[in-house]
Amino acid sequence: MSLPDVQSLRSDHDFKLTRVGVTGVQKPVMIERPGEERTNALHATFDLFVDLPAEQRGSHMSRNLEAIGEILEDAVRVPKKGLEWIVEGAARELLERHEYATVAEVEAESTFFVEQTTPSGAKTLEPYELLAKAKAHRDGGIRRSIGVAVTGMTACPCAMETTQHILEEQGATIENAPSVTHNQRNRAMLMLDVREGNDVDARDMVTIIEDAMSAPTYELLKRGDEADLVLQAHQSPRFVEDVTREILARVLKRYEHLPGDTIVTVKSQAEESIHKHDAFAERVTTLEELRA
Repeated sequence: MSLPDVQSLRSDHDFKLTRVGVTGVQKPVMIERPGEERTNALHATFDLFVDLPAEQRGSHMSRNLEAIGEILEDAVRVPKKGLEWIVEGAARELLERHEYATVAEVEAESTFFVEQTTPSGAKTLEPYELLAKAKAHRDGGIRRSIGVAVTGMTACPCAMETTQHILEEQGATIENAPSVTHNQRNRAMLMLDVREGNDVDARDMVTIIEDAMSAPTYELLKRGDEADLVLQAHQSPRFVEDVTREILARVLKRYEHLPGDTIVTVKSQAEESIHKHDAFAERVTTLEELRA
């Protein structure tokens, strides 16, 4: 029995749509980490989109699932060198299967773990968010990005300056006045365009972000570790603007080998402890602009 192709019917309203597709597709993938003998299994969530012309009613979403299914079935059996390569393959495949589309986009996120050392020297596996994006065009152009999101801690410089001033007025000296301020949980994100031969290690990106914070955070800490981190944060108070600029400065130093048209995206958002709002800062630029 031949079934009607409802998606290919003409729409009642001739408006082009920028992105249509499916979100929240969960799949296991295998990633090869540089310098490691074993592969890493990741549980990743994918969003897949194509553009839709005005005359097309629907996008054949089942083809999106077929494409990601076949690509990821291969990824499970043959480990890939990065999540960004998997989303690129999926984006290219989407264009092959959606002949009416001119653009295909695939985004993915997953949790990965990095071994870290607490102030007391204890080893711990800490979770971070791994991000990957790819956008493929019918003319053959494609952009592929890799990024990480890291949760750390910042100490407010403004409140610290004010409390120190008050304490000094009350008789404390600059030498013995404590540094008192409120802390924030800061979530920062760094994303970079990557191309063939210009691979970027997500663990390096984690280090860049954590070093830009007032202090890192850990899942489990002893009481002495907690005190050390609080002191560290108060010795390096930073606004979200400071964190964003510090990440940009460290990106410049770490990735001197990347081409100038590499797109850099940095975001920093602090969950305020004494306000009901959050603080936010962002910069989207290129390495060429930063170098200038």
